[in-house]
Parts: sequence; structure tokens; C-alpha cells
Amino acid sequence: MTGRTTRNARQDQIADHVLREGSVSASQLAETFGVSLMTVHRDLDELERQGVVRKYRGGVSAQPSSVFESNVAYRLRTARAEKAAIARVARTLIEPGMAVMLDDSTTTLGVAELLPDAAPLTVITNFLQVINAVSQVDGVRLIALGGEYYPTHDSFLGVPCIEAIESLHADVLLTSTSAASGGLTYHQEQEIVLVKRAMMRSATRKVLLMDHTKLGGTALHQLAPLADFDDVVVDAGAPADVLRTLRDHQVNVHVAPLDTP
Repeated sequence: MTGRTTRNARQDQIADHVLREGSVSASQLAETFGVSLMTVHRDLDELERQGVVRKYRGGVSAQPSSVFESNVAYRLRTARAEKAAIARVARTLIEPGMAVMLDDSTTTLGVAELLPDAAPLTVITNFLQVINAVSQVDGVRLIALGGEYYPTHDSFLGVPCIEAIESLHADVLLTSTSAASGGLTYHQEQEIVLVKRAMMRSATRKVLLMDHTKLGGTALHQLAPLADFDDVVVDAGAPADVLRTLRDHQVNVHVAPLDTP
């Protein structure tokens, strides 16, 4: 095994460890993998460059903050039961013959996996994982939104993506975002905010999918008022006072039970 292969394998193992733990100190990584602190920092610099992790003084994190969104690999590991429950309810809002737009959130990936029995459908998305999930489904016409590819999100963003969205119209948009509170929704990254806003403008019905961990927080950029959405789907872990607040903003609130098989 060459030095480069060993280094790449170690970086893969470090990435998997951080994604699993969420946050860990550099000294813990050095001890776990039996390498020097300097070697760990070099590995973390490379993983940060790839958008897998985010370094902070003394350690590294895969978790999101109010400024940084987490890598898609980390998001796929979190709130899985809640996202699956939300996806089942969101699927009931889709009817055969619709044009359905899905953003690059991991919650919408769960919906995409439930779409085969809703065909025929047109699916519009910028999320590579959704593209892969529906590309071979009988009866699904797929429109893949191009643009600049962002590995951190496994999706296409930027001006070409927005222009493609603006040339289309969907019956329903299923979207998620990082945080919601005070009647507003938020996301950490402006490129994603701009794409989500374009999707909202291009859809008749706008459905927001939010697991309860995202409720009550904020992030760097305002996305849109809650009142701009027609429906909000949350899981049953959402507190009663938060549900009341959501309903106060004149949106249809759907609560997804977590015990659905």
C-alpha cells in the first residue's frame, strides 16, 4: 500500500468517524488513529477543503451551525425516522400527472423514494441523489436542473440552475430548509437560498418539510416568510406551542406520526 493510498484511506476513516460522532477534537482523532497531531490537522485541512467537515479551534465538526450547512453525508444520517415519517405524509400530497419539484434537501430524497406508485409524474430536481433515485422509475419523466456542482450538497446551484428553474412551472414544490422561527425560514448559504426562492416562484403549491430539530432556530440568511408556504409538514416530535405558532401563520400544518410502519 502506497503512502498516498494509506493517507486517503485514513482520511476516509476520519471522515466517517466525524460524520458518525458529529464533533470531535483533533487530539482524540490523533489518539484514535495512532498518528501525530500535525498529521491529523493536515488530514482535516484536506477534508475541510472537500467540504466534508468544518474545522474549529482544537477540533472538527460535521454538524451545521447558523453560518455553515453540514455535508450531505452527515444530513443523511440525522433524524432518519422523522424524515421518513414526513416523507410518507408529503407523498399523500402528490397525485399522478403532477409536475413535482424537489430541492436538494435530504428530506425530499425520502419522498423521491416513494414516488414510483404515484406515476405518471414529472420530477424536476437539482439534487443528484434524487436524480439517481428516480431516473429508472417507469412513468417518471425526469427534468434534471443543471448548474455548478457542489459536492458538499451533492446538487447543482448557481445562475444556470436558477435560469432553468425560471423556464419551468411545477404543480407542487417540496422543499426543506435549515431553520424556522418567528414566522420566517432560514438557511446558511446564499446560493441555496437563491435556488430555493426561484423554485418557490415557479410552483403553484409550496410545501415545506421540517423535522422538529429545525424548529425554533435561525441561520444566516432569511429564505421566506412561513406565510409564503401553503403547507408545512412536521413530525410528531414538534412541541405543541410550535405547532400553534405555525398555524398562526395561516399555513396548513400536517403532523407526521412517528409510529407509522
